[in-house]
Amino acid sequence: MTDPNAIQPSALDQLPDRDPEETAEWQASLDAVAREAGPHRAAYLMRRTLERAEAGGIALPKLLETDYVNTIPTSAEPGVPGDEEMERRITAWNRWNAAAMVTRGSKYGVGGHIATFASAAWLYETGFNHFFKGKESQEAAGSGDQLYIQGHASPGIYARAFLDGRLDEHHLDHFRQESGGNGLPSYPHPRRLPWLWEFPTVSMGLGPLSAIYQARFNRYLTNRGIKDVSASHVWAFLGDGEMDEPESTAALALAAREELDNLTFVINCNLQRLDGPVRANFKIVQELEAQFRGAGWNVVKTLWGSAWDELFQLDTTGALVRRLRQVPDAQIQTYQTRDAAYIRQDFFGADPALVEMAKLLSDDKILEVFHLSRGGHEARKVYAAYKAAVEHKGAPTVILAQTVKGHTLGEGFASKNANHQMKKLTVDEFKAMRDLLELPIKDSDFVDGVVPYGHPGADSPEVRYLQERRAALGGPAPARRTHALAPLPAPAEKAFASFDKGSGSQNVATTMAFVRLIKDLVRDKETGKRWVPIVPDEARTFGMESLFPSLGIYSPKGQTYEPVDRDQLMYYKEAKNGQILNEGITEAGSMADFIAASTAYATHGEAMIPFYIFYSMFGWQRTADQMWQLGDQLGRGFLVGATAGRTTLTGEGLQHADGHSPVIAATNPAALTYDPAFAYEIAVIVREGLRRMYGEAKPGEDQNVFYYLTVYNEPLPQPAKPAGLGIDEGVVKGLYRFNTAESAGVTAPANAPRIQLLGSGTAIHWALEAQQLLAEEWGVAADVWSATSWSELRRDAMEADAALLRGEERVPYVRQALQGAEGPVLAVSDYMRQVPDQIAQWVEQDYSSLGADGFGLSDTREAARRHFGVDARSIVVAALAQLAKRGEVKATAVKEAREKYGL
Repeated sequence: MTDPNAIQPSALDQLPDRDPEETAEWQASLDAVAREAGPHRAAYLMRRTLERAEAGGIALPKLLETDYVNTIPTSAEPGVPGDEEMERRITAWNRWNAAAMVTRGSKYGVGGHIATFASAAWLYETGFNHFFKGKESQEAAGSGDQLYIQGHASPGIYARAFLDGRLDEHHLDHFRQESGGNGLPSYPHPRRLPWLWEFPTVSMGLGPLSAIYQARFNRYLTNRGIKDVSASHVWAFLGDGEMDEPESTAALALAAREELDNLTFVINCNLQRLDGPVRANFKIVQELEAQFRGAGWNVVKTLWGSAWDELFQLDTTGALVRRLRQVPDAQIQTYQTRDAAYIRQDFFGADPALVEMAKLLSDDKILEVFHLSRGGHEARKVYAAYKAAVEHKGAPTVILAQTVKGHTLGEGFASKNANHQMKKLTVDEFKAMRDLLELPIKDSDFVDGVVPYGHPGADSPEVRYLQERRAALGGPAPARRTHALAPLPAPAEKAFASFDKGSGSQNVATTMAFVRLIKDLVRDKETGKRWVPIVPDEARTFGMESLFPSLGIYSPKGQTYEPVDRDQLMYYKEAKNGQILNEGITEAGSMADFIAASTAYATHGEAMIPFYIFYSMFGWQRTADQMWQLGDQLGRGFLVGATAGRTTLTGEGLQHADGHSPVIAATNPAALTYDPAFAYEIAVIVREGLRRMYGEAKPGEDQNVFYYLTVYNEPLPQPAKPAGLGIDEGVVKGLYRFNTAESAGVTAPANAPRIQLLGSGTAIHWALEAQQLLAEEWGVAADVWSATSWSELRRDAMEADAALLRGEERVPYVRQALQGAEGPVLAVSDYMRQVPDQIAQWVEQDYSSLGADGFGLSDTREAARRHFGVDARSIVVAALAQLAKRGEVKATAVKEAREKYGL
């Protein structure tokens, strides 16, 4: 029988022991300590030995958890260089106005969150006064630091902007009341308040992910020689509950691997999420420490305030530290609300050494320690943590700052499970808060029970200090700047015109056509360096491997190995100044790349042109929340859903068959969605996109849009662009007639029934085949139209409807384009019918549609199209059915066609 106490074999047993006797002596020493001084002392010595080894650079496995105490001891804390009393008064005004703003708004039912900022006030104020570089900072090259503000803390940021004169009482009184045009959005929203907010951070989880890739993109800009932003620092303020979101920790290893010491996470560990404790039976701080240290981050714990110093000095046996490691978070939350007798019994009563310690402490001291004293509430503690973070080199830093949710808001708020949903304080609670914060607000200032805003005066010492500190750091923060950038010059027309002649007899998939266009555009002398190609690992699937040796794949370490395919023409080349961001298997990371690049025009004053190419099924379906974040952040660039459609990716089946991404994309007001059929259409759309987003904008045109193009992997002949005027306009607006029955050379009787076939993307080829069959076998003339964008047609039509409500008459473009077209309209795409049905209500002709509704499946393209009823013969039957309803063909023709084609 195996002895459970025996030392089990380990990997170390495989290493030669040069001195077994010495090894035995070390082991015997550990046994002796455990036997004589107890296992706690043995564990203490082992932890300290491992810490010393790590500090000395000895290669050992990392110690993932440290004691539940501050990383920086009190004796090592640097003094705060500013005026701490002045900063306390500023923080007090901010606390007051944040609570007043939300409480005043509650009478309109708009609510707001108070408790989060109350816990985090010092985390922000210390940064604003001493660390966060503004947009005018010469050191940070006009880029400043990038601040990802925790969404629920927004009232405190508005309160500070009120104090420094950037907002007035009218603004505060319109918190969460935006429809009149002067309101403040609930959370950080650049699209709603573009002069203040740079980064949208709600939905939760996207902020930390984006912050990592923003810090990484800053390095990318510097290493590529676009702009030196090495002095810019990215700060992400997060909640401990938010860290449960998988996106929050998805890229921790990337940040450590690329040594992003320009990045700091500040996690407000108030131990509460939205409805209760984050880790009721466990310890979230310790869990996060292990997670971040294991990923390679520098971890700074700022847990206890200065009132704890006396207790730690009394802890000669280590009992206090052990007890702090034992107590679960929910119990620490309970201590915050209980009296001294309860704490004496429950906390100190657990260990005889602690019982003796408690005898030396007054009830007031116990309440001060357990109710008020947290590291995140003291400027000195927070300053020490921030200074350690910005001075640490070689790895990103996370600061785990322990606070009390609802701090200073009174006993009704502090640490209560419901405080996230508590939207207001009573007048009496405000008066108690006023007294606690020592604010010069009189009882007579409360008129008719309305809580007053507080302001020390535009020329007060507090405001002068605040403004002087911000001036020294480079101007106000947070702030978003829209730089007056010169339009980017248009690339040479040759790159686009080369697609006008078609591919002749060569079969070319539209995915490949897009990549060929990009290959030409990145060579442009003026704008080529501004392209940012982004791909999640499958560049070869999309035919992009030819870009590897010419552009290089970005890596901050360059290429430290000899690639296995070095002797080949298209070898795998990594470079420090590489242009391609090849992210591995992470669509979320690739989208975060895209967001950082697409907003560089504002963040850094540098217009970059990102294109992110991906399996269309794994774009909007998988990361649509980030597409909304992109729209909120006013991003610009090209999203490319490759291998698109429900039936074009042979054999891959349900998981890869995209029949719905244009539907999801159509819900995003910032997305311009196109489903081009031919290579020349792609060239027209990209050229127009470059003009609109980066060139000379037309009057009233919104440049803050992004394009979504679906392209296919089905190799087909690419036709030449049809001759005649208006083709480019039709491509951009969403619809043009590709041919008529007569111009296509199909034979149909004189006065034959006529139908209009509208197809998008690869479906137009089925429509062209159906055009032939209808004429040759059924005597029907069909005209074929290319619908490059169903959603842009719909958007234009909706704008026409809105104009009508204003008393302006405008005919929707889709109606104009189809005006005079004979017969009914039959629309078809490789997506669910909902995609072409977007325009149905504005088409004057009889309208019907075909689409690939339902789940995808694995089969040949032909079989899949027959299954969904969108192949050429299915189109013929649907067209005959339309004409039969109108009495233009015999009713029996439909049945005959079904039988003839085996449908």
